[in-house]
Parts: sequence; C-alpha cells; structure tokens
Amino acid sequence: MFILVPFSMITTIKRIVSCRSGNFGLLTAVLFMPLVGAAGMAIDFSHALEIRTQLFDAADAAAVGAVAEKSLAVTQAMAMPADGSISVGESEARKLFAGQMSGEAATLPMDLSVTVTRNLNKVTSNIAFKTSIPTSFMAMFGKTSIDISGTASAEYQTASFMDFYILIDNTPSMGVGATAADVAKMQANTTDSCAFACHDIASGNKSYYNLAKTLGVTMRIDTVRQATQQLTTTAKSTRVASNQFRMGVYTFGTKAEDAKLTTISNPTYDLDQVRSYTDAVDLMTIPSQGYNNDQTTSFDSALTQMNTIITVPGSGNTSAAPQKILFFVADGVGDSYKPSSCTKKTTGGRCQEPIDTSFCTPLKARGVKIAVLYTTYLPLPKNSWYNTWISPFQTQISTKMAECASPGLYFEVTPTDGIADAMKALFLRVVKQPRLTS
Repeated sequence: MFILVPFSMITTIKRIVSCRSGNFGLLTAVLFMPLVGAAGMAIDFSHALEIRTQLFDAADAAAVGAVAEKSLAVTQAMAMPADGSISVGESEARKLFAGQMSGEAATLPMDLSVTVTRNLNKVTSNIAFKTSIPTSFMAMFGKTSIDISGTASAEYQTASFMDFYILIDNTPSMGVGATAADVAKMQANTTDSCAFACHDIASGNKSYYNLAKTLGVTMRIDTVRQATQQLTTTAKSTRVASNQFRMGVYTFGTKAEDAKLTTISNPTYDLDQVRSYTDAVDLMTIPSQGYNNDQTTSFDSALTQMNTIITVPGSGNTSAAPQKILFFVADGVGDSYKPSSCTKKTTGGRCQEPIDTSFCTPLKARGVKIAVLYTTYLPLPKNSWYNTWISPFQTQISTKMAECASPGLYFEVTPTDGIADAMKALFLRVVKQPRLTS
C-alpha cells in the first residue's frame, strides 16, 4: 500500500534524525510511536472518508431513482387505491444502491434499510445505511474498525388524475374557412361571397359544404377535429399511468333540427378509442338555408348540460377522485333564441352575443376547471350580416372567452397559428398547473 505522509511530519522526522544532542535516543523513543500512530490514524480516516462519500452518493442516487417520474414506484403509486408501502420501489432502491458500489465498498457487510411509501399525492423514499470499515494502523492501538452510517430521502409529488370533458363547437359558424386563404377561396367561388361552408341538406351536392370539399377548403371544424385527435396522442404520451387521464368528447349536435349536447365518446381511459370516435365530429347540418333563423349556437344550453354531466370534482390525488376539466373549444359567438336575457340587441328574439359567462360560473363554483381554447372569430367585412350584428362586439369576444376560463387556462389561436399546437399547449398548461395538497 502506498502511504502518503504529510510534509510537516517528514520535516519533523528529519529534524529528529539530524539531532546530535545527547537526548536523541530518548526523544526518538518518546516521539516515534505517537508520530507513527498519528500518521496511521490520518491514513485510516482518509480511507474511511472516501468510502463514506461513495456510500452517501449511492444512497442519494437510490433515494432519487426510486421515486423518479418514470420509476416503477411512481407507476405503482398511481395505480394504488389507498396509501401504503410500495414494495417494488424498495426493491428498485436496493438495486440502485448496489449498482453504485465498487471496489472495497462493494465487499463491505451492509445494514441497509429502505422504505418507499405513498401518502396522498406524495411518494417518499428513505434510505438508511450502516457499515464498518476495517482499519490498518489504528488496529495497533486497539481500534479495529470505523463505523459509518447515514441516511438519504427523496420525495415525488405524483401527477394529478384528471377527467377531461372536451366540448367542441360544431355549429354552422365553425364551417368558416380555417385560414385567410380558405376564406378567400370560398368567397371567390360563391355568388354571394360567403365564407361559410354551410352544411345545407336541402341543397344536396350544391351545398357550400360540398363545395368546400370539392375545392379542398379546410374548415375550422376540420382543424378542431384533427387537433382533438392529436390531443389524445399527447395525453397518452404524457400520462405517468394508464389510469391518469380520462377523456370524453361532446358537440352541440349533429343536426340543427335536433340541436342538443351530443356525446361522441363518454369519458374513458382508452384514449385510442376516443381518437377513433372523434372521427364522427363534423359540422352540424341544417335542413335548409336560414333554418330556425340560424339560431343554432346556444352556449347557455351546452354549458348547462355539461354541468349536469360532469360529476363531483376531486382532489386529483387518486384515480377515484380525479380533477374535472371542461376543455371548451369555440369561436365565442352565441346565436340562439333569447328574447329577454340577451346581453346584446336582438332581432325577433334572435340573440347574437359574446359568450354569456354567467353560465360558466356554476361549473367553476363546483370546482370544475374550465380550459378555453378560443378559435378567433374571423372578421368578415364583405358580409353584411357580420357588419350589422357581430362587428359591433368583435373586440369583446376574446375578453368574454377569457372570463369564462379558469385562471391561467385561456388560450387564443388565430388562423395563422396551429390549432393542434394550441390545444396541446393548453392541455400541458392544465396538467402542469400546481394544485393545493393540504
């Protein structure tokens, strides 16, 4: 073994050796053993310190690794119906600890205590180790080993369990071109310069909906449908456990003559199924142009019905008590029969207004979070109807949509932006939003 002797000790020994006085022998006898003992103690303690550092590093790595986001312990914790110990986490921690050991440290007898537990929304790991390191020089003085012990702990806050209720506005106004180019193409190919691809059943193949399909025009409902499907993929790749997110999809109805909240997919953990069912989302049909005076967009009714569908919100700590999220995608303009309670002027009882946020309040009062994706209502300056009824409150639409949303959960997407990217960004904002844990 190579022994590193301190320079000061070497100097002292040289002075003793070079001494020619009569007390040389006595001094040598008196000082030799303490000096050698001190050097040996320094060597033994230095060696013990190196081992101690390795053990603490191993304990830290085991504690953190056992409760990492993608660890087996966290996955099991997310699936547990109640709090308790997590055996798979304890086994994993022991493997991680042992994997950090090398050289002499790997041969030492080790008293290792490991606990990994879930308590509400937290997974905690605790590592405690204790061992003895044999000494070399100190053994000459009766000290045959040096005891080393230590602890390490780590904590992971589990991701929230959430139920998403995706409410998609599929009323005729969502037949507008998805981009400025799409709008221009529709206007250029219709005799009345109409930007809307109305799904008019009475017109058959001559409907503006079929014209849009022929021209290759992408409607806003097309982009929303595709974005919703992509959102299921995002949720699937983001979730920590297979039961973390449930999703359900709803629209305002398939046809105007029976306009009512329509379930496309009930809430389910099978996100692939949700993606498949969402293929059915399309523009609401109308039996004829101007049917029911175009009163087909009742946010009031849709939000009221959603309030009855969404069950009691939970803390999100367990799958049995998920948080409830209403993911609302719309262009923000209501059009329904409200002769007495409309927030704007009416014509024959027809109410065209920004969303009435008083219908958002009951949901939020129950603890339901509302995430709003506002698909910017496009100005249509060539359209006389727009200029008369919508333009006067155009600037208020986004303000009201933001007011409907829960704090921090509002997102606006313009025609030049990607609706799919916007929905993904809003989803991630929801799932990463901090929550109260006590």
